[in-house]
Parts: sequence; C-alpha cells; structure tokens
Amino acid sequence: MTFKDNTPEELKKIVADKREVLRVSRFGGAGSRTRNVRESRGVRKDIARALTELRAREIASNPKKK
Repeated sequence: MTFKDNTPEELKKIVADKREVLRVSRFGGAGSRTRNVRESRGVRKDIARALTELRAREIASNPKKK
C-alpha cells in the first residue's frame, strides 16, 4: 500500500481506521489465545507510514523559519 498517492484527508481517515482495527484486535481478543500478532504489527507499521507521510508533507509545505 502506497501512501504517496493519497490526499491528507484520506491519510487521516486511513490512520483512524487502522487505529480502530488495532483497538478491536487488542481488546476484542483479550481472552483468546489465537490472536494474530503479525497482523497487529502490520497495522502499527501502516499507521506509522501514514503518519510519516502526513508529517513529511507538513514539513515540505512550510518554509524554514529562523
């Protein structure tokens, strides 16, 4: 999944959706032993990638201030 093609609004929606998936994964399977840990890792990485792209765009749009 590439995040460079998405608008900032789409990236914010992706982050919110992924955080909800992560929350459900954490608390929904609290008593379950068959939790997929790799899936949680991938979701966290996707959140980080989207937030990194948002921050990179924010830095690129603002000129340097001294």
